[in-house]
Amino acid sequence: MKEPSHTRAGAFHPPAKGLFFTGRTDSLRGRTMSLWIQAQQLQGEALHQMQALYGQHFPIEVRHYLAQWIESQPWDSVELDNPAEEAKAKRLLDNLVGELQKKAQVQGGEDGFLLKIKLGHYATTLKSTYDRCPLELVRCIKQILQSEQRLVQEATNVSCGNGLQAMDTLSQRHQQINQAFEELRLATQETENELRKLQHSQEYFIIQYQENLRIQAQLSSLSSLPAAERSQRETPLQSKRATVEAWLTREASTLQKYRLDLAEQHQKTLALLRKQQTLILDEELIQWKRRQQLAGNGGQHEGGLDILQSWCEKLADLIWQNRQQIRRCEHLTQQLPLPGPMEELLRKLNADITDVISALVTSTFIIEKQPPQVLKTQTKFAATVRLLVGGKLNVHMSPPQVKAAIVSEQQAKALVKNESTNSESSGEILNNNCVMEYHQATGTLSAHFRNMSLKRIKRSDRRGAESVTEEKFTILFESQFSVGGNELGFHVKTMSLPVVVIVHGSQDNNATATVLWDNAFAEPGRVPFVVPDKVMWPQICEALDMKYKAEMHTTRGLTEDNLVFLAQKAFTSSSNNPEDYHSMTISWAQFNRENLPGRSFTFWQWFDGVVELMKKHLKPHWNDGAILGFVNKQQAQDMLLSKPNGTFLLRFSDSEIGGITIAWVAENPNKQGERLVWNLLPYTTKDFSIRSLADRISDLNHLVYLYPDRPKDEVFAKYYTPPLSKAVDGYVKPEIKQVVPEFTSPNHEPSGGAPTFMDQGTLPPAGHSSSFPIYHPVGENILDADGEFDLDYPMDVARHVEELLCRPVANQWSGPQS
Repeated sequence: MKEPSHTRAGAFHPPAKGLFFTGRTDSLRGRTMSLWIQAQQLQGEALHQMQALYGQHFPIEVRHYLAQWIESQPWDSVELDNPAEEAKAKRLLDNLVGELQKKAQVQGGEDGFLLKIKLGHYATTLKSTYDRCPLELVRCIKQILQSEQRLVQEATNVSCGNGLQAMDTLSQRHQQINQAFEELRLATQETENELRKLQHSQEYFIIQYQENLRIQAQLSSLSSLPAAERSQRETPLQSKRATVEAWLTREASTLQKYRLDLAEQHQKTLALLRKQQTLILDEELIQWKRRQQLAGNGGQHEGGLDILQSWCEKLADLIWQNRQQIRRCEHLTQQLPLPGPMEELLRKLNADITDVISALVTSTFIIEKQPPQVLKTQTKFAATVRLLVGGKLNVHMSPPQVKAAIVSEQQAKALVKNESTNSESSGEILNNNCVMEYHQATGTLSAHFRNMSLKRIKRSDRRGAESVTEEKFTILFESQFSVGGNELGFHVKTMSLPVVVIVHGSQDNNATATVLWDNAFAEPGRVPFVVPDKVMWPQICEALDMKYKAEMHTTRGLTEDNLVFLAQKAFTSSSNNPEDYHSMTISWAQFNRENLPGRSFTFWQWFDGVVELMKKHLKPHWNDGAILGFVNKQQAQDMLLSKPNGTFLLRFSDSEIGGITIAWVAENPNKQGERLVWNLLPYTTKDFSIRSLADRISDLNHLVYLYPDRPKDEVFAKYYTPPLSKAVDGYVKPEIKQVVPEFTSPNHEPSGGAPTFMDQGTLPPAGHSSSFPIYHPVGENILDADGEFDLDYPMDVARHVEELLCRPVANQWSGPQS
């Protein structure tokens, strides 16, 4: 069978001098390296894998000569499953073709002439290939770039100590697979040669057998002749018959031995095929699925399927060749039955190799793009399923239809056990049928569900304290098709990762916790969808760090100090020693079922609130190192009291979900010479939608140094909103600014001079017009360090304070009166 185009790489050219684009920084040269330059530095198996990404569907020369342009395009901004994005993809295709044509035009010299022709040819080919399906070009380039990134990261990840060793292991494993394929190819070729010899020998045997029958017929015809004549003619015929029969006897034994030897060779090849298939399906494909699952938590992208598809197609090709050989052996046996166990042997071989190819086909029907794991009813969602051996087995000649249904955890368990589920589903999905499409350019057979929607859901009885956001479902994809001219029929099924169905956005937080726990701690081959109730604390740390970095799109993850802070919160502990937590376990209930002591939310709800706040409003400040965040109030006080007045830090609120507090050190207004740490009422997403953190810090003149000693303008000035123009069309624009009245008096200085405060413990009467401060000292009787009301204080007073304090942002109008 013809090798698919995507497994062949084009000619490889050395890197052009001086091409350094966005990417990793090379410490030796001090320049920023493009992904393509890093990819060209790969060696061994990694380089082979990189080259295998290219072929007629996207030539490697195009990648090489347009490296900078390709890496600067917004491929990720194109939604592949949204038909409305086709116009954007078409523009990218046209621009790519235009860049190639421009590159071709500037080529000169003898070598440049050939390159000019080649690049022009590539421009024409890409245009004709993808003009009707531009989204497939985007999909192809995205997969290539992601695979390159993965290979480069694996090759350069030495910071963890075992990066090179892991790369060596990966290279050895791939080398082992490739060597096994070569061994299988040779074994298959050998059995093919032996089969042809057997066929020729059998054909000659049949000819001689027919000759023997002809001699016997001649002998029989002599009975009517006179005795003398019969005797004269009978003697040579009998001699010839004896010779032929002796040869037939010997040759029958030889044929029988040939058949047995060939069956034994097929048994050995079958054993090698099973071993290779186990390695690819039970290790490589399972690892890919595990990476896909961890990617749901923000882990490294699972990587493209091109290499896996190439392996699976080679397997399918070899298995099919051997199966056809075995069937030809069966046909030869039927043509010339000989005594012995051959018929039963071949029947078993045929059944065994059919099982092998059935396992390959059913296992390679996979979900390339998972549906969202938190699935909201009445909301459009997408998914993509792919048959890795579809192109090789010509399944696309009669494109199969794929159907999607949602099933419960109990139904999923029955499916795994091959128990009947009576085709029941646990809900109704709209637009749940899709025909598989074959993409000639990439050699893939897949079905893209672009507009599915869960119309309704049928929930099961929940156990104990389990809530609706702990109930797991799965999207089941099914299809039927045949191969080999309807010779073999298949009913294939595959299940998505667990999904949690919600009906309102307020359930998203808890549903995400269920998904995160399942993705992080599910074991391969589990009973759907069993996960441990308790895990080690370091495992939780790894999952939280992965999620945090993914949501923040940063490499600056959680430090050991951050994780100690989280451990203190999760276990209600005061220990600062990280070793104390390494052997501790945390249960699901502690993670997201039981509220933290004295709070109305769980550990996960608090952490997820921090992540949401950070990714929406504070991501640049985290990446700049401006936010300490994971610091408790006592730690903040100890840190700030050792610094000059006006020093401040940013920490997450302990008592409010998704809140961040500014803590600063200043003089105690009621006791000269004493300094206190003050905390501003926590900001939330709502506050930052009105005025940014940087502008709020700019407004407060008493905040001078970001802990430990960085001038605040040095850190935040680049994020300040530019001042408004004085007037437009005769109108003066108002400006919103944050004010802390007592800290903005004309005579106030951050490093001294205590401002005037209201006496602690007293409140103005209702309707009093004077400002009440929106800050408080640590230990204040009415508010805690996060600006939360002390529940022991009379509720009527607390309500009055809340009414006054819910206005941390004041409108200030500056400019001439009109």
